[in-house]
Amino acid sequence: MAGRENRAFTWAFHLAKLIIVEIAETTESVRVRISAARAEGKKIGLIPTMGALHSGHISLIEAAAGQCDYIVVSIFVNPTQFGAGEDFEKYPRRLNTDLEICAANGVDLVFAPSADEMYKSENLTWVTVEKLTEPLCGRFRPGHFRGVTTVCAKLFNIVTCDVAFFGWKDAQQAIVIKRMVEDLKLPLEIVVCPTVREPDGLAVSSRNRYLSGEQREQAASIYKALQKCEQMVRAGVKEAEVVIKEMRDILTASRGIEIQYIDIVDVDTLEGLERVEGRALVAVAVKIGSTRLIDNIFVETVGR
Repeated sequence: MAGRENRAFTWAFHLAKLIIVEIAETTESVRVRISAARAEGKKIGLIPTMGALHSGHISLIEAAAGQCDYIVVSIFVNPTQFGAGEDFEKYPRRLNTDLEICAANGVDLVFAPSADEMYKSENLTWVTVEKLTEPLCGRFRPGHFRGVTTVCAKLFNIVTCDVAFFGWKDAQQAIVIKRMVEDLKLPLEIVVCPTVREPDGLAVSSRNRYLSGEQREQAASIYKALQKCEQMVRAGVKEAEVVIKEMRDILTASRGIEIQYIDIVDVDTLEGLERVEGRALVAVAVKIGSTRLIDNIFVETVGR
């Protein structure tokens, strides 16, 4: 075991700043470092990722730095959240660049396990959150959220973090994870941070790199449609069907966009709304070529 422990730890350097980040590849090696951090009274923060880190992930690291003393970033392309025909094989993997980003942003430990480490044999135990996983993306990605909740439960148990950080860009995921933690009485806090956007409003995503130049221009209409929704709600339009039609018109005007869904839902139950009363989640999923993109905003009625 000692030999395995020694091999489990390596180091990544950000040469420009001469900063290093430690890398762990096994559960045992993570727990050794977490135990040492806890012995020093440190508060542990975790940012679960699939790698291909970008400014959105960096914003989560910065949020963790503001609340925690020891920051862990997990990098694991989780096979159980990909369905048949999805982009598991081509999902961007660039560990060396990710390690440089982590080093440059003050991450203390990167957990980069293999699939065998996370799923050593046939996985017979799954974590399923019901109802919340059925609408929105759940209609198009059967089994996806079971993979997400199961891998997050594993990561929470391995890292035993005090706080885990997610982004609102994946709003349904964040809501599902928060409910899982609440229902299972897991001893950690879930913090969800604002969506980071490109100058034209497109939500930052690892999948944006799949887009051609023309497709990237088309993708900007996603946020335009969301902005139109916000403007209409602020102007007093409450009928969801009317708002959704305007959003659909904006998206279909951009050639090459295939709409999977445009939904206005309750922020707690994710059930569809006929009228916007109070606060609501507006969520969109589209395909541009073979690339699937999601985005969302929260809207709230004002006045009467």
